[in-house]
Parts: sequence; structure tokens; C-alpha cells
Amino acid sequence: MKSYVAAIGTSVPEYRTSQTEIASFMADVLQLNPAERQRLYALYRASGIHYRHSVLSDYGNAGNHSFYPDTLDLEPFPTIKQRMDVYEQEALSLSYRSAKNCLQQLPQFNPKNITHLIFVSCTGMYAPGVDIELIHQLGLSYQVQRTAINFMGCYAAFNALKVADSIVQADANANVLMICTELCTLHFQKGKDEDNLLANALFADGSSSALISSQKFDNAIQFSLEQFHCDLVPEASQEMAWQIGNHGFEMKLSSYVPEAIKQGIHQLTQQLMQQLSWSVDEVDLEVQEKPDLYAIHPGGKRILQVIEQALSIEKDDNRYAYQILQQYGNMSSATILFVLKALQQDLTVADNDKSVLGLAFGPGLTLESMLLRVTTL
Repeated sequence: MKSYVAAIGTSVPEYRTSQTEIASFMADVLQLNPAERQRLYALYRASGIHYRHSVLSDYGNAGNHSFYPDTLDLEPFPTIKQRMDVYEQEALSLSYRSAKNCLQQLPQFNPKNITHLIFVSCTGMYAPGVDIELIHQLGLSYQVQRTAINFMGCYAAFNALKVADSIVQADANANVLMICTELCTLHFQKGKDEDNLLANALFADGSSSALISSQKFDNAIQFSLEQFHCDLVPEASQEMAWQIGNHGFEMKLSSYVPEAIKQGIHQLTQQLMQQLSWSVDEVDLEVQEKPDLYAIHPGGKRILQVIEQALSIEKDDNRYAYQILQQYGNMSSATILFVLKALQQDLTVADNDKSVLGLAFGPGLTLESMLLRVTTL
């Protein structure tokens, strides 16, 4: 029995700010000297990002803040409680909109038939949480079984898809709604160190949802979940980390991460394909039967570039990741479904049975992969 990603929905907050405006905000708040400003602007230009969304208006609204104090250095800097208060106010509406966007694509499907709800987030939490509130707002059955996947970072949607796949494999009547919601911009930190500068240049807010079912819906382009494989690069375990501080969640993101990912991609992809009995050249580990399409988490422009080198693919093969990075930035766990949706919107019945390789990375250093297949018939 197969399980299918039947529909994908997305949503972003109303405040859309250009990367140039955000760079100016950061330079002012960090009180950078002219040389430091030039380096920061160069970093933002090289990011491959044009726009990002936030639940906060502050990043494009200098001197008239709604969240941070209107002081030169933003002091007193918001506490973790203040940030979590905003998360509680904003995460539900963003999640609701992405879930509705998902379910509206299947007008023949009754939301009352959703049996399981998976909620994913690494940027906030409270209880009773978003999952319970969504049951009320979406009109779901009170008997829906709920699972929360927290604090895993950018690769967490892969774990949610694996959980959903296991549920559907165990019960052909199951319908699983998974929702990934991240408010990364609540956790801006003021340090001038490389990790903070890089994190502040990449992350954004967004929500994505997917319905996973054993059912094939008419007139819908779906993805069958074929195989998953994960691995760790333990020697790089401290190069990407996510910890709770007194003034928000603190991201450690080393410039070494792309190289660590590049070193692990060959083995990860080889093992994924071997599980499906795909042919692999054992000498150079190049996959002979390559996937037709790619859905790669845009953790950053450099990460996308090293993956292309490692897999011997062209930038155009990876165009959906660049498209999402350019227009939205890195929305942590929510991002991969944005990429899949962008890919899905270009598919036609002629793409039936094409394979899709998905990749994502996170703290650990964790490498996640999956193989999907396009189903249009």
C-alpha cells in the first residue's frame, strides 16, 4: 500500500521586507562601523534572498517598532517570555491559513475525516498548543490523534512525513494533516559573531501543511512516499545548534556546514537509492539512474551549490529551491513543503511516475533524504 501527499498548502505573514532593508536594520542595531557595514551588506547580497516575511513589522520599519524598544540598541532587549507571547498570538493564524489552503485544494474531502494531526515547530511552544486550537478552528473531530515534533529544526518536516507514512501504512483509512509553522524572526540576536550574522541573514517566518493519505484524489497531482533515509555527520555536530537563551532561541550556524553537508551527501544518496535497488557505481558513488526532479531544502545559497557539485546536477535542476530561497528565505521546517508545492505547480500528466529526490539538513549534523514519485493518474 502506498501513502500519498495529496495536497500542500502554504502561508506567510503580512510583513514582507526586502533583504536590503533588513541589512540596514541589522547594521544600525549592531552599530557597525563603515567597514563592518560593507561586509554585512556583501553577506546579504550573496545570500540569494530578495525578500523575507515576518510576523513583526520592525525589520522594515526603522524607528517605529511594534515589538522591539525604540532605542538605538533595542534595549531592554525582549525576553524569551515576550517572544513566546508573540508566538502564541501569531502561530495559530498562520497555521490555520496554511491548513485551509491545503484542504481547499480537495473540495471533495471532508476535514472531519482527518484522523491524525502532526504539528511541527522549533521556534515556539505552549500548552494547550496550536494543535488543539486548530482542531477547533478547522472543525476537526475531537478524537483526532495528535503528535508534536519540536525543536528539530530544518529537517523536521521529513520526520513528520515519516510519521504520517507509518500511520497510513498501518491504517489504510487514516488521513494525516501535518502542519509546519516557524516564526524564526522572533529570535533575532544582536551578536556580531559570524554565527549570528549568518543566521540573521537567512531565516524567515512561514507555515506549510500537507495531507497524507492512502487515497488517490481525482484531478490532483500527488506524490507517493517511496523511501526515506537519514544519517549523521557526528564530527560536525556542533557546527549547527539551537539552544534556548534568556532573550530568545540562539542559533549556531557555522560557515563549515556546507562543506560538512557536501562530504555526507554521496553516502546519504547512495544508501537511499540502494534501499530501492537503484543502480550505483561503487567506484565513484555517482548514481547512474538519477532522480528526475529535486526538492532540496534551501538552507542557504552555498549549501545548494555544494549539493549540486556533490550530486553532479545543474543549478536549473535545483531551480525550485532557489525560487523559494529568493522569495521567502529559510523558513526552517516549513520550507521543504514550499519547495515541493512550487515543483508540483509545474507538473502535468506527462510527468506521471517521475521521481523526486528531497534533502534537508539540521542540528546534529543531521542529513535527511526521501524519494517521492509523481502520481497524476
